[in-house]
Amino acid sequence: MNKINSFQEYLNAYEDSISNPESFWDNQAKDFSWYKRHDEVLSWDFKNYKVNWFSGGKLNITENCLERHLRLKGDHAAIIWEPNDAKDESKIISYNQLFSKVCEFSNILLNNNVKKGDRVCLYMPMIPELVFFVLACARIGAIHSVVFAGFSAKSLSERINDSECKIVITSDFSYRGNKVINLKSIVDKAIETSSCVEKVIIVKTGLDNIKINK
Repeated sequence: MNKINSFQEYLNAYEDSISNPESFWDNQAKDFSWYKRHDEVLSWDFKNYKVNWFSGGKLNITENCLERHLRLKGDHAAIIWEPNDAKDESKIISYNQLFSKVCEFSNILLNNNVKKGDRVCLYMPMIPELVFFVLACARIGAIHSVVFAGFSAKSLSERINDSECKIVITSDFSYRGNKVINLKSIVDKAIETSSCVEKVIIVKTGLDNIKINK
């Protein structure tokens, strides 16, 4: 994709996307890494609520997020994370490090019997591990359902049940300002009324410390 360098360029691109959506997105997609190019850019049937993009195409979107950047930008920052407490140290995660983490977290999911099409609930604070698991789900073909970590146990349970999640991934706790929230206890209460959950994965403090709660 071409970099947009000015607001006028943005307006021009936006107008093109509205006026000629098929040609616009076809041009954007030319830069993607495809296993198989799409047969058709866009088809829609608003009467039956059916819209298809890039029909027939096959790719792994995480390869476009990660591998394509490793050769030239591997040591560049992919994520700059700022902690809740300004006194704590921020984290800069390069594309190489992000790629390694996503592969690691993909294997965590696979080793816990998560398969293509399975639903995974992510009830987590805004920490790097959330991004790792989102990309890991996409990489193996699982469907992630991100639930805002401020929702109650009842609201979480409803979302788990609606999407029939087999795995819930959470953190032991999170910060919101000066308040400490025990996310694990909320998940424990939520899964009391969620029969579909097979396992809970808990992210402990630190990038590399993962605990599996069986």
